[in-house]
Amino acid sequence: MNDHVYDLLGVGIGPFDLSLAALIEDRTEIDALFFDQKPQFDWHPGMLIVGTRLQVPFMADLVTLADPTSRYSFLNYLSKENRLYPFYFLQRLDIPRREYNDYCQWVANELESCRFGKRVVELEFNEAEELYFVTVFDVHTEETLIYKSKNLVLGTGGVPAIPKTFRGFPGEDVFHTAEYLSRQDRCREANSITVIGSGQSAAEVFRELLKDHMEHEYRLNWITRSQSFLTMEESKLSVEQFSPDYVNYFYDFPQEKKDEIFGTQDLLYKGISSHTVTDIYNLLYENTVSRRKMKVGLQAMTEVKDIQEKDGKYELQCHQWQQGKDFKLESEVVIIGTGYRPNVPDFINGLKPYISWDDQGRYKVEADYRLRVNIPNQIYVHSGISHSHGVGSTNLGLAVHRNKVIINHLTGKEVFPMYEKHVFQNFDVDKLEKK
Repeated sequence: MNDHVYDLLGVGIGPFDLSLAALIEDRTEIDALFFDQKPQFDWHPGMLIVGTRLQVPFMADLVTLADPTSRYSFLNYLSKENRLYPFYFLQRLDIPRREYNDYCQWVANELESCRFGKRVVELEFNEAEELYFVTVFDVHTEETLIYKSKNLVLGTGGVPAIPKTFRGFPGEDVFHTAEYLSRQDRCREANSITVIGSGQSAAEVFRELLKDHMEHEYRLNWITRSQSFLTMEESKLSVEQFSPDYVNYFYDFPQEKKDEIFGTQDLLYKGISSHTVTDIYNLLYENTVSRRKMKVGLQAMTEVKDIQEKDGKYELQCHQWQQGKDFKLESEVVIIGTGYRPNVPDFINGLKPYISWDDQGRYKVEADYRLRVNIPNQIYVHSGISHSHGVGSTNLGLAVHRNKVIINHLTGKEVFPMYEKHVFQNFDVDKLEKK
C-alpha cells in the first residue's frame, strides 16, 4: 500500500478530468493523481473520422475559459507544433476532431499527474482513517497498489447505449457507431448497410458511407424513428443555454421539473450539425449527376422493432409509426447510432452505502458537482449529471467552468474568479432589469 495521502485522486482521464489535471498541475496546494486504463489518452477513437469537426469553438479547450495564459492552451499546442500560421489561414473557430484528440494527447503527455495503463478496480472508504482507498491494477506490470486520498473525482464518461434488440449478434456485422473506424473495411465489403439513428454520430457515419458508395455500390439505408433528420439548434441565443447561467438556473428546479425540461431539449444536443446535413445533401445531389440511380434510402418516422439473422444477413422488422405500416428490410451490416448512457462502473459498489441516490437510481448531486454523501470526504463527479445540471453537462464548453467550481471548493478559496453573468439573456425572471 502507498501510504502517501493525496488531496485528490481522479478515476478516468477523459477531457473533463484532463482539464482538471491541467488546471491544477501548477497548484502546489493540491496533490493529485489521475488514473485511466487506456495506454494513452484517446477520445472516441472509433469516430475520429477525417473531416469531422468539434461541435464547439477551439476556445473550449482544456484551460482557456479559466486561464487564457495557461501553457496547456490549444493555441500554445499549435505554437509548439508549428501550426499557428496554418490555423490562422484556416479562418475557422471549429477544429478537426482528430486535432482535438491530438491536442489532448499532447497535454496528457505534459502532465505528471496523469497515469495511463492503470485500471481502477475498487473504491472504498476507510472509516478509521477517514480516507478513500483506491485499488489500482497496472496493466503492464500486473502489479496492484492501493492509494489513499482525502477526496475523489469521477470522470468515467459514458458507454455506448445499445438497445436489447441489437445485442448478441456478431460484432463485425452489428455494431455501435463508436466502433465505426475499426469496422470500416467490413462495410466496404458489404452488399448492404443500414444506419439506425439520427444524431450527429449516425449522420457522420452515413456521410462516410455515402462518400464510398459510388466505388463500392452497396445498398445504403438510413433509418430514424424521429419525425425527421433534424438539424441541431445552433443559433447564438439558443446556445447560450450551454452557459454557467443556465446551469445555475436549471439546478434550482425540483427534480420532476428538471426531467420535464430536459425532455424538451433534444435539438440542443441530439440533432445534426448544419454543416453535416449540408455535406450529406451535397453528396446525394452529386451522386445523381447524369441521372445515376443511387441505391440509397433515407427513412424517418420509423422504428426498428426487431432484428433476426437470416441466411447470413439481418432482417429488420420496421414500423413507420405515422402511417402505422410494418415492413421488413434486409441488411448485411447494421450500424447503431443510439448514443451513450452514463457509466456507473462496478468499482463504485464499495461506496454505494455512502452515496445518496434518487428513485431512478441516479446520483444526487450538489450544485458544486459533489455527490451527496454521508461522510465528510468529497466525491466530485463529471459524468451522469445531466438530470441534475442540465443539457450542458456533457458539453466541452462547460468543462472548464465545472473545474473552476471544483478547484475553488477543494481549496476553500477563490482560485478562479466566479462571475454572476456570462450571457446576454436572462433565464431567471427575478434577475431581469424591470425598470
